[in-house]
Amino acid sequence: MVQAINDQDTVNRKTVCEVVLNTLDNDDLNQVLMTDEANFHLCGNVNSQNCRYWATENPRIIHQKALHSEKVTVWCGVASFGVIGPYFFEDKAGRAVTVNSARYTEMLRTFLEPELQRLGVETQNLWFQQDGATDHTTKPAMRVLNEMFPARVISRRDIIEWPARSPDINACNFFWGYLKNKMYEKKRETTVDLKQNIRDAVVTMSPTMLQRVMQNFQKPLRECVDNKGRHLTDTVFRK
Repeated sequence: MVQAINDQDTVNRKTVCEVVLNTLDNDDLNQVLMTDEANFHLCGNVNSQNCRYWATENPRIIHQKALHSEKVTVWCGVASFGVIGPYFFEDKAGRAVTVNSARYTEMLRTFLEPELQRLGVETQNLWFQQDGATDHTTKPAMRVLNEMFPARVISRRDIIEWPARSPDINACNFFWGYLKNKMYEKKRETTVDLKQNIRDAVVTMSPTMLQRVMQNFQKPLRECVDNKGRHLTDTVFRK
């Protein structure tokens, strides 16, 4: 299953990949912070259409699951120097909340900026990438981003327009897959357990792994150009 893209999407995807490859050299590509959010459900449900049970007789086993499983909403940034995060969007009671402009902007100011300072990352040399979600591209959020990363923001409504519906060319696509495989190996009964599992899984990502992920960032960009902006078959069908 892949996200539907239209003819204009393919044009935008190809154009942006060309711009990124022509604008950012190898050193710059090592200085890209790719960011994204994801929901992690307590039940860890997977697509039921992918589940099969083969037997000579009906086992008559019932699997119960909650209709509305509790979840956490987490933001992370991935770069060759490490992972920024996880940051959980939640209220004072620790319950997941919807990401909006105010909450996103607050995260940039109160979490991302201090974390980069703590790690000694020079933001004037760092490119910041985000998708085009509305809460990411409001005037307050873009104002903060341009203060932190002057002329080095890859996003809708900025210097390099990141294309819509393009998780396949984002390094975070690999990151979320790796994270979910690792964190769901552990038992979890509450969202507190779930958040700790996420933190533990992030720690397992070695510097070598992250450097390799970001070094390979050019590959999907080139494939997208060669494929005229269509879905990346090497990514979709990789085992």
